[in-house]
Amino acid sequence: MTISEIQQEIVKEFENVSEWDEKYVRIIKFGRDLAPFPEELRTDKNKIEGCQSQVWLNASFNDGKLHIDADSDSTIVKGLAALLVKVYSEHTPTEILSSPPEFLHKIGIDNHLSPTRKNGLGAMLKQIQLYAVAFNALSKKQL
Repeated sequence: MTISEIQQEIVKEFENVSEWDEKYVRIIKFGRDLAPFPEELRTDKNKIEGCQSQVWLNASFNDGKLHIDADSDSTIVKGLAALLVKVYSEHTPTEILSSPPEFLHKIGIDNHLSPTRKNGLGAMLKQIQLYAVAFNALSKKQL
């Protein structure tokens, strides 16, 4: 499934939910469904700066695709991280870098987060893009 198709699927899941309390419940559920974050990756190197909550992101590169792991001590932030993982994990760096997170605007998250959560979401997205840039450069170097 392409990044665009995954984003459309997420938008579809949220389109019939008008109340923000219910949208937050769905975001939290995404976080609960996130794969367990390996304890050995819970390091300062993987900690995302700019988040009020504790957030960890790690990416590995295998068969030309990024695999992203994430966790947070906040249920909402963990859900937001899970949405980003769902959209971007298991895709190539080129796909990631050419696919802005349009679904965030379409489901209205960008207008319903506190400034600190919005900064945290931006920091997570920036880190995923940095991983993509780094692994893209690494893969070209190996050719």
